[in-house]
Amino acid sequence: MPATRSLIRIGVNVALDGLLAAAAVPVARWIADPTAPILHPAWMIPAGAACLLIAGLPFRLSQQYWRFAGIGDLLTVAASSAVAAALFALLGAVAGGASPNPTFPLIHALSLLVLLGAPRVAYRQMLIRAGLRPNEGQVTSVLLVGEGEDADLFLRALAQNGRSGGRRPSFHVEGLLALSPRQVGRRIQGHTILGAIGDLPAVLARLQQEERLPDTLVIATPDLSGNALASVMEQAERFGLSLRRAPRPTTLDPALPAGRSRPLELKPVAIEDLLNRAQVPLDRDGMARLIQGRRVVVTGAGGTIGSELARQVAAFGPAALMLADNGEYALWQIDLELAESHPAVPRQAMLVDIRDEARVRAVFEVFRPELVFHAAALKHVPMVEANPLEGLMTNVVGTRHVADAARAVGTLAMVLISTDKAVNPTSVMGASKRLAEMYCQALDLAARGGGGRPAQSGAMRCVTVRFGNVLGSTGSVVPLFQRQLARGGPLTVTHPDMRRYFMTVREAVSLVLQASVLGVGDVTLPSGLDGGIFVLDMGEPVKIVDLARQMIRLAGLHPDVDVEIRFTGLRPGEKLFEELFHGKEPPVPTGYAGLLMAMPRTADPAIVGRAIDEIASACRNGQSRQALALLSRLIPEFEHNADGSVGEVRA
Repeated sequence: MPATRSLIRIGVNVALDGLLAAAAVPVARWIADPTAPILHPAWMIPAGAACLLIAGLPFRLSQQYWRFAGIGDLLTVAASSAVAAALFALLGAVAGGASPNPTFPLIHALSLLVLLGAPRVAYRQMLIRAGLRPNEGQVTSVLLVGEGEDADLFLRALAQNGRSGGRRPSFHVEGLLALSPRQVGRRIQGHTILGAIGDLPAVLARLQQEERLPDTLVIATPDLSGNALASVMEQAERFGLSLRRAPRPTTLDPALPAGRSRPLELKPVAIEDLLNRAQVPLDRDGMARLIQGRRVVVTGAGGTIGSELARQVAAFGPAALMLADNGEYALWQIDLELAESHPAVPRQAMLVDIRDEARVRAVFEVFRPELVFHAAALKHVPMVEANPLEGLMTNVVGTRHVADAARAVGTLAMVLISTDKAVNPTSVMGASKRLAEMYCQALDLAARGGGGRPAQSGAMRCVTVRFGNVLGSTGSVVPLFQRQLARGGPLTVTHPDMRRYFMTVREAVSLVLQASVLGVGDVTLPSGLDGGIFVLDMGEPVKIVDLARQMIRLAGLHPDVDVEIRFTGLRPGEKLFEELFHGKEPPVPTGYAGLLMAMPRTADPAIVGRAIDEIASACRNGQSRQALALLSRLIPEFEHNADGSVGEVRA
C-alpha cells in the first residue's frame, strides 16, 4: 500500500512538471520575442515537457515532496531547468525554428525555474500558514513562546507533522512571543512576533479584545524555566489558557517511511521546569578518572538516589558494579535496567541488609570494592519517628557497618549521602543522619591526618555530601500531590509557611560525583577543611503551598477553585524550615559551581564508635528512651519535635 501511494505521487509530479515545462516554452518565446509565433512549430510544446522530464531524471525531480520544498529542492529545480533548456536548445538547433534569438536558452531556463519553483514554494508556504490540512479535525489556536530558532523549528515540525497522514488536532498559530524585546515586530514563517515575554499580559489582553485569544500557550524554547516560566503559567491561568511545552526538535523518525514523521504532541510542563536552577558545568573527565576501571558498590541501589547513582556510575565504565539493597523488587528493577542500558558493565545484584554486620563484611570481602557510594537509609521523617530504633539501626549502625567493612578491605573512598535534616535536627531521622556524618567525618579526619595526627598511608577517605529534597523521590511530596490530583483533591499541606529545598535527582547525583572527585581525587582542598561536608547549592527554598498551587495549574486547574488545598498541621519530627549549614560550620566555596563545603565539626572516631556501640546495644534491647537519650547527648543541637509543634527556627 505505501508503495502504491508513492507511485501515484511520482505520477502526479511527472504530470505537473510536464505541464509546467510545456507552458514554459511559449512563455519564454514570448519574453524573448513578443512578435514571434509562440505555438509554432507545434513539436516544441511536448518537446519542452520531454526535455525537462529527461533532465530531471538524474536529479530525481519527480520524487520531490512539494510540501517539504526547501533550498536544496530549489537548487535541484534550477539544475534540472538549466539542463532541460540546454537539451531544448540542442534539439532546436538540429530541428530548426525553436530559438527566436540567442538569449532564448537563458530565458527558457529562467522561465522553467520560475514556473517549477514558484508553485512548490507557494504550496509549502500555504501549508505552513495553515498548520495542518483543513480536514484534519478541530483546530487549536496557540501562541508560541520562544527564541527565533526554536520557534522556526517548531513551525517547520508543525507543518511537517500535519501533512504526514492520520487525523490529528491541527494548530493555528495566532502569533509569537519572543524572549528578547529586540525581536518584536519581526516575522517568522509569516507569523508576527507580537511582543516580548514581559509583554505577555498586554499581548493576551489585546488578543482577547480582538477576539483572537488562543486556547494554549506553547513554550517552544527549552531555556524558559524557573520564575520566568512560573510567571507565564500565572498569566495563562489568569486568561484561562492551557500551558504546554513543545517537544525537542527531533520529531522526524528515520525509521519511518520518507516524509512521514511522529505525531507532534505537546507535552505538559514538568514541575522540574519551575525550579530556578542554572545548568552547572561538571568535571566529567575527573569523574571518569575516579570511576573508570574500579570496582564500585552502591548501597540502597534500588532507591531514588541509589538507582540514579548506579546509572551514572555505570556510564563511566567501572571494572565491576555491585548493587546492594534489602528490597528484592527495587533491586531487580535497577539490575534489569542496567543490563539493558549498560550490558558491558559487569554487575552483581546483592540482597544486603546493612544492619547485618556479618553479611556486609562477607560481601565486601568477596567483592573488595575500591569505591563505595552509601545511599541506603531510612529517610521518611514520620516513619522513623514511629520506628526510632529501626531508624537508628539503619542510619547510624548500618552506616558504621558499611564504613568499617569498606575500610577493612582497603577501599579507596566511601561517599555518604546525607540530608539537610541533619542540620539542627528536630527528628530522629535527621539526628541519626547527623551522627552518621560525625562518624564518617571522624574517619576522614583521621585518614587525612587532621587534628594534629599524622596522615594514615592508604587509609580510606570518607566524603560526606549533604543536600535537600529531590523531586519525585519515593515518599516525597510531588508523587503525593500527583496521587491527590488524580483523585480530584484535596492537596494536603502540613503548614502554610513550610519551605523545603528541591533539586532534580539527576542534578543531585551529578553533584555527588563532582564532590567525590574533589574529596578523593588529586584536588587540594583549602586548609582546615579536612573532614568537612560537601553541601550542594540547592538555590532558594520553595514554599510547599506554592508547589501545590503550581502543580494544580500544571494540571490545567485552578487552585482553591477546582482543587482545594487543605492544611493538616506539622507531623512529628518535622520543622518549618530546613537548613543546609549549622551555625558553627560556615559555608566555604570549593571553586566548583553548585558545591560548597561546611567547616568541619568533628570528633575522635574511637569516641564516636563507642557511642554508636551503646546506641546499637540499646536498640537491640528495645530501649527506645535510652537510645534517644544517647543520641541527644552526642548531638547537643538535637531538639526533638516529637509532637509536631512549631518551634522557632534557629539561625
